[in-house]
Amino acid sequence: MVDEEHEWLPWRAAMDRALYGDGGFYHRVEGGPGHHFRTSSTASVHFARALLRLAAHVDAALDFPDPFWLIEVAAARGALLTAMHAHVEAVAPQLAPRLRLVGVEVAARPVGLDPAIDWLSRLEDVSPRPVGLIIANEWLDNITVDVVEQTEHGAALVEVRTDGQERAGAPVDTDQQRWLDEWWPLCDEGERAEIGSARDSAWLRTVAHLSRGLAVCIDYAHTRPEREAGLWGAGTLTGYRDGRQVTPEPDGSCDLTAHVAIDAVAAAGVRGGADSTVLTDQRAALRALGVRGGRPDVELARTDPHAYLQALADAGQQAELVARGGLGDFAWLVQAVGVAIPAVIAPNH
Repeated sequence: MVDEEHEWLPWRAAMDRALYGDGGFYHRVEGGPGHHFRTSSTASVHFARALLRLAAHVDAALDFPDPFWLIEVAAARGALLTAMHAHVEAVAPQLAPRLRLVGVEVAARPVGLDPAIDWLSRLEDVSPRPVGLIIANEWLDNITVDVVEQTEHGAALVEVRTDGQERAGAPVDTDQQRWLDEWWPLCDEGERAEIGSARDSAWLRTVAHLSRGLAVCIDYAHTRPEREAGLWGAGTLTGYRDGRQVTPEPDGSCDLTAHVAIDAVAAAGVRGGADSTVLTDQRAALRALGVRGGRPDVELARTDPHAYLQALADAGQQAELVARGGLGDFAWLVQAVGVAIPAVIAPNH
């Protein structure tokens, strides 16, 4: 039997085992993903409220279909969908009676999740093909990637052990080299890249499964001009454990994540049937959807201290969602199938 601790694997295979294998990070019950890192979904209910406003715009553009599907891919423990269920009557009452909430996640249905929220292991199990809105918040960054490094003989796969030690492996194959040439060309010896072809394929299938509506990918990302400028020459693969960024070790104890080549993903969405595309950032998108983060008028503190404290707390939460250098830097890839992208999210499109 192979000793896994000392087995050398390409990073993609090692990530897959560490995240999704038996006992892997995304199948753990104790101290699961929500314990290890903070996302927009868990940071504030204002994220859910903003997405409900977006859903309302999409609903109107689709002429109020029944049902209106709102699907979260990589739904984790269902925090975002739970918040949407709780707030839809207040934020989008016209949508509430037709809204069908679905979480798609490899992990089992969370204990105590509201029965109004459906839970599936694959998007393809949503039938018929949905009309509505698909949200993928911090999903693609966890789809496994091959890490490659430029050597004197060309690009080679990086192999890793469970303790994080690395070595040079086999040369990349023809398909891997083709992806690198198109999206992340390497020049100097020692430069690294992460091959995102599996992410491209996953997003293509997501867009292709949407009958009509919007698919929104939200993630830390980069584009080819940034990559060619050498901004990501060391790669982006990292780990998170107990709320701290750590050296990535594929032993199942930490989240493993790498930024998304968002332009490659957008091109895949077009191949999957997207009619139009908008690429923006979370700061701009959420501001357009009513998330501000400004401090309340101090006069309110004198007239209604309790309301002022609540408004101050809300402002802090909203500010975190749009903060530069933090959650506000997430890329938002918005792609439409059979409908126009609402002007609120694409005013100049």
